[in-house]
Amino acid sequence: MGEEILALDIGGTKIAAGLVDGQGVLTHRRERPTPDGDAEDVWAAVAGVLDDVRVAGGLVDFREVSAVGVGSAGPIDVRNGTVSPINIPQWDRFPVLARVAGATGLPVRLGGDGLCTAMGEWWRGAGRDARFLLGMVVSTGIGGGLVLDGKPFHGRSGNAGHVGHVVVEPDGALCTCGGHGCAETVASGPHLAAWARAHGWQAPVAADARELAEDARRGDPIALQAFDRGADALARMIASVAAVCDLDLVVIGGGVAKSGPLLFDPLRAALTRYAGLDFLHGLAVVPAQLGGDAGLVGAAALGRFG
Repeated sequence: MGEEILALDIGGTKIAAGLVDGQGVLTHRRERPTPDGDAEDVWAAVAGVLDDVRVAGGLVDFREVSAVGVGSAGPIDVRNGTVSPINIPQWDRFPVLARVAGATGLPVRLGGDGLCTAMGEWWRGAGRDARFLLGMVVSTGIGGGLVLDGKPFHGRSGNAGHVGHVVVEPDGALCTCGGHGCAETVASGPHLAAWARAHGWQAPVAADARELAEDARRGDPIALQAFDRGADALARMIASVAAVCDLDLVVIGGGVAKSGPLLFDPLRAALTRYAGLDFLHGLAVVPAQLGGDAGLVGAAALGRFG
């Protein structure tokens, strides 16, 4: 049995698998699109991509690696080893842990995709020196995961870290979760663009947060205001989570984070207003480093560190 860890990242668009060495380096990566068929069609894609990466890595069988880490879109249930991804409705309480263990013959660790992103950045990315870290993805939605005292924090059910659903506007818009005023309703990419359009942003119907960022860089006042508003909402959320968890670092990735200073400059400025407690004054907020590989590296970290 070698030091390599088999990693699996399950999402509504694609299913990726990788081999990660003992230093956290992704050595091989393969992916397949997530099928539209029934639950077993999705499982067949998972089994297929696992075999794809086994072959790519020159392995005779899976027993040549030490463990498997699985990251999945949620909700998940770590106690029972099942997942019910909102964007894979065929998988309602699907026993992914048992199925992966049966297919590989290896011990398996399961975590949410937000937690795996946080673990990836903690192990090999922007969070390597942090003990108390929040990893976030700000994109179509807002997801997150917590690494507390150098360990993954799953919570009671495995769904800790859903920071996109921290309420930042009590009288705000209805969220897909059923609540009102969640951070996701203000600062996610589609909501940034929708707010800007409602306030006079002149852009094609299909324009999204990327085009909004391009206009903001050109000085469009409405686009700039949209990013300031989103950054302020994120700062309120981060200050709340940081006060509860005593964080020392927040790492942010995802499509909206690619806007760089348009997001991070107003966010850091707003954080000085909201994070007033003395123990939060050194809280740092930095861009993620691993990009699309964070989920696989983080799933491997779960397999390695538990």
